[in-house]
Amino acid sequence: MSASRRSGTTDALGPDEPERDGADLLAALLDGMDAALCAFDADGVVTHWNREAERILGWSAGEAVGRTGFAGWAVRSADADEVQGRLLAAMHAPGRQVNEFALVTKDGGRVLVRTQSAVVRGADGKPAGVYCAFSEVHAQIDLERSIALSEALFEDAAWGVVLVDADLRPAVVNAHAARALGSGRSAVLGRPLGDLISQGVEELEGALGHVLAEGAPPSPTEVWVTLRLPGEDGARQERRCWRSGFVRLASPLAEEPVPLGVGWLFQDVTEAKLIEQEAAQLRFRANQLHRAARAAAECEDPAEAATVHLDFALAGFADHAVIDLLVSEEPPRLVRGAATPSGAPGASLLVTRGALPVRYAEGHPALQCVDRAGSVRAGAPEPTGAAAAQWAAARQWPGGSVFALCAALRSRGRTLGVVTFLRGVSRTQFERGDAMYAESVAVRIAGAVDLAALGSA
Repeated sequence: MSASRRSGTTDALGPDEPERDGADLLAALLDGMDAALCAFDADGVVTHWNREAERILGWSAGEAVGRTGFAGWAVRSADADEVQGRLLAAMHAPGRQVNEFALVTKDGGRVLVRTQSAVVRGADGKPAGVYCAFSEVHAQIDLERSIALSEALFEDAAWGVVLVDADLRPAVVNAHAARALGSGRSAVLGRPLGDLISQGVEELEGALGHVLAEGAPPSPTEVWVTLRLPGEDGARQERRCWRSGFVRLASPLAEEPVPLGVGWLFQDVTEAKLIEQEAAQLRFRANQLHRAARAAAECEDPAEAATVHLDFALAGFADHAVIDLLVSEEPPRLVRGAATPSGAPGASLLVTRGALPVRYAEGHPALQCVDRAGSVRAGAPEPTGAAAAQWAAARQWPGGSVFALCAALRSRGRTLGVVTFLRGVSRTQFERGDAMYAESVAVRIAGAVDLAALGSA
C-alpha cells in the first residue's frame, strides 16, 4: 500500500491517474466526516487517517500513516498490546466491534474514545484489514452515567428519592420512598402531600417551596412528620423523623433556567433521634435532681425542701403535681401536703397543718400506689371533651389533667405518702422511663417529709 501524503489516505491500487482521482475523492469524503476514521492493513499498519482523527489526537496523517498500530505514540506502552489485539480482532468477528480506549494525544494528554471497528475484505473475500471510527465519549459517558445513577437511585437506593413537581406533588418516587409513605409507587403520584402526611406537611412544603424559589439549603434538614398509614382497623398515625436533602431541578434544554421541580432525598433517622432525645432527657433530669438537692440543702424547713424537689422535678416533666401524705394505714387515709398552683405558674404551695383527709374513691390511683408501694400510671379514656374533664374532677385533680403518674413516698421502709404528677392533653402519656424518674424524685421528697415529721414530733 502506498500512502497519499496530501490526503492522509493510501492508494492500494497504484499511481494511475484515474485511480489517484478516486483516492482523492475518498480522502475528501473521509476528511469531511465528523467522526475520526483510521484503517489498518492485515499487519496492523495504519493506512488511513482523516482530519477529525488529527483534530482529536493531534497527530497528522503524515505522522500516523505507515506506523504499526498505536504502540509508542497513540497509546501507553502498557496498553498497546491489548488495544492492538482488540482492534485487529474485528477481522475475525462478525459485524461491528465496539470498544473504549484511553488514547494519548500528541501533546501527552489522554482522551477517552469509543471505537467501532469492522473487517475490510479484499477482492478474494478474505480479511485485508480493519477500518475504525472513533469519537470522544466524555459527554456520552457522562449522560450514560447520569442515567445509570438515576436508575440506581430509583430502584436500589437505601433512602427515599422523590421528584416533586412545581405544584409540590410527587411526580416520581422510588420504592423506598413509597414504603416510607405507606403507599404504592403509582398511588403516590400526583397526590398532595397533605393526603399522606397529617402533621409536618406545612414545614415540608415550605422547604420544597423555598428550594424552588431560592435554591437548595446548604445542609440537610430534619423534618418530623406524622404519617397516615393504612391498618387493619382503619388508618393509623405514625411519627417519623426524616433527614432530608433537596436539589432544585431545571431544564437543561432551555436558555433560561426553567424550574421542573425539586429532587427530595430523605433517610429515616427516627430511631437515632429518639435515642438522642432520650439521652438528652436523661441528662436534663439528672441535672434537675442535682440542682434540686443543692437548693433543698439551703432550706431550713424540711417541708419546704420537699416542695423544692417537687418544683425542680416538674420542669419539662409534667404540668401539675400534688403531694398526699399518709396519716392512717388501715384504712389508708391521705391528706394533701403540697400542690402546684392551679391556673397560673408558680412554686408549689404547702398546705397548712391539720388539713382534712382527701376523699379519694376506692380504686383511686393514689390509693393503689400506697397499696403496691410502687408507681401507678393512669389516663383518661378520652383526652379531650367533657369525659376528660369529668375524669380529672372525679379524682380531685386540676382541670385539664388527662395523664397521671403516682409514685410512693418511702423512707426507712415505710410508706409516707404519694406524689402525683399530672399532664395535660398537649403532652404524651407517661412511659416507663418517666416512672423511674418519678420514683427517684419520690425518694428525695420522702427524705424531706420524714425529716419534717421528725421535727414536728
